[in-house]
Amino acid sequence: MTYNIAILGASGYTGAELVRIIATHPSMRIAALSADRKAGMAMRDVFPHLAHLDLPDLVRIEELDFATIDLVFCALPHATSQAVIRDLPRDLKIVDLSADFRLRDAAAYEKWYGKPHAAPELQREAVYGLTEFYRDALKSARLIAGTGCNAATGLYSLLPAIRAGVIGLDDIIIDMKCAVSGAGRSLKENLLHAELSEGYHPYAAGGTHRHLGEFDQEFSLAAGRPVAVQFTPTLMPANRGILSASYVSGDAQAIHDAMRAAYADEPFLHVLPMGQVPSTRHVRGSNFVHLGVVAERAEGRATIYAALDNLTKGSSGQAVQNANLALGEVETAGLMLAPVFP
Repeated sequence: MTYNIAILGASGYTGAELVRIIATHPSMRIAALSADRKAGMAMRDVFPHLAHLDLPDLVRIEELDFATIDLVFCALPHATSQAVIRDLPRDLKIVDLSADFRLRDAAAYEKWYGKPHAAPELQREAVYGLTEFYRDALKSARLIAGTGCNAATGLYSLLPAIRAGVIGLDDIIIDMKCAVSGAGRSLKENLLHAELSEGYHPYAAGGTHRHLGEFDQEFSLAAGRPVAVQFTPTLMPANRGILSASYVSGDAQAIHDAMRAAYADEPFLHVLPMGQVPSTRHVRGSNFVHLGVVAERAEGRATIYAALDNLTKGSSGQAVQNANLALGEVETAGLMLAPVFP
């Protein structure tokens, strides 16, 4: 069976990544693409690297006919998604890539995003899109809330150890290096080449990053009690990729064993041999996550490393993986492309 797919917000980085992946998907067909400022343009003019594909032109959302659409990927900005999704047909399957439905608690959403949720009834319906931990619920979901890319990296690093009870819960520090495409495609002065290159820039320091809401939600659920981690992201002068180092207390071998047990049958999560560390260059352009555990010289201390591509496994690849589950397709369909190296 072939499913007709619409991508809302197709002129952004995650929209282009969705097109790149779905273009070779065995059972998905891109039937509609929407944009705001670039409505009326051909996709090849917005993204020349997609010029070889036969794609519909970009139109405004209000011009779309959803009667023949089976699933919508919503790659719109935060706060815009909830208003748009609220008005979509109720029989339509939706995978949202924004932050609008990630937090189950309406009060938590208001705390981290500074405004009340516009569709709280849908917020309660949404299934959190961390595929490997919510697989069964995703199979029957109508509305799927994709994770934040930083959040996914930290959650893959720490959830197995928290669930296994092999690390301390009150002294977790997550140090994350993040590529510039995670900030989106809109023009920003601090993302100009002269401002960004040849330097590293911590941001959202002091516990202000919005993905902390996802960490609080998921780590506390896994632990059965409140867990508040320390998290600092740093912008690095690279186009794609996230490299996370999580500093924890616990026995390194026990942590490694817990991670290997949790991910033994996962097609996209690869645990490296004990003591090896991952690199963003080894997952670039792919849906794979590489994870490593290193024992530190201080007894009872370890570092858990994770590397993923923020646009693929951190966002659009994850979205396609979840869509496969929601449509009853093979979970890995369209996603086994090898990383791009060098």
